[in-house]
Amino acid sequence: MERQIIKAVIYSKLDENLGPNPKAYIPKDFPQVQLIHISVKTFAILTGEKGFIPDSLVILPFPSLKLKGLIKYIKWEDPELRGGIGQSNIAIFFEEMDDAIFYKYLNELSTPFNDIAQNIAFLEKSNASEAEYIKELINLENALTELLEELRNLELSKSKVEALEEKIKDRSLIDYQFKIILVGDPSVGKTSLVLRYTDNAFRRAYVSTMGVHVSNKIFKAEDSAIIQLVLWDIGGQERFKLMRQQFYQGSDAVFIIFDLTNPDSFKSIDNWYSDIQKQLKLNEGDTLGFLVGNKKDLDKVIKIKTAKAEELAAQLNLEYLETSALSGENVEIAFTNIANLLYESRK
Repeated sequence: MERQIIKAVIYSKLDENLGPNPKAYIPKDFPQVQLIHISVKTFAILTGEKGFIPDSLVILPFPSLKLKGLIKYIKWEDPELRGGIGQSNIAIFFEEMDDAIFYKYLNELSTPFNDIAQNIAFLEKSNASEAEYIKELINLENALTELLEELRNLELSKSKVEALEEKIKDRSLIDYQFKIILVGDPSVGKTSLVLRYTDNAFRRAYVSTMGVHVSNKIFKAEDSAIIQLVLWDIGGQERFKLMRQQFYQGSDAVFIIFDLTNPDSFKSIDNWYSDIQKQLKLNEGDTLGFLVGNKKDLDKVIKIKTAKAEELAAQLNLEYLETSALSGENVEIAFTNIANLLYESRK
């Protein structure tokens, strides 16, 4: 990230003899006096709660540090401790100017905290060394940094998408506008298909789509109606998963694309179909679109037989086409057919 959002990660344990005790932390030069202050404060808010430890993340201000803390409380069973329960917490610290992203995405941030909480409980039961705790804190910092970068990109994409949609709305000459989403595993050829259709070009070097790329093509129907297809080429990488929910919204049809030479991309079709159905709250069979087997030109290394793909397409109530972004075979047909289906349904 351009600026480090996470300033420190501190693990504190409620020690039977020492009380609140900062057990492990990064960076290593964090002042000791502040560590003790943080450890005491994070446990102090539990006073009077009759042993109740919150499951959700808690945000606390630390004015003296000019920071805020995001705290995950942990408990584990240990018959050797008083009451049979051990208590600790992990706190990450960030500047107040960044608190909006933390408040907005508390649920998303919970996952890496929950994962590390289980690991910490295991370390406590195993009498692990300080180095092992430090390793877990570094893993948490890395996971959160990556997630925060993804969320930041999501916020940026929202503003860009809203601006794009507003720009398209101003095109008063358009009679019909249809949003088509293209999904599928990385490197199946989504971007190349779009380029072939919109610019009659083929991208030979694979460049992963960064979240989404929006293209459009305007043409006349047989009755002279002006139709615009807005094509949303959505990145297939796992790190873009959070963003996809927004990109799916308002879509009129879908192309689920797989690589005819890659069986793994074919196995992923059910997951893509289910994800779309879930996010758009559609009933089984309500999805309009095509299952597309791309890279037909690589006939000597094709692994997925046409009959097998047609069978799956029928199960999903989708049309099936095999295309080649390299040669252009069936590319124009695929987009024209979906445009005609949507146009007939709207007239």
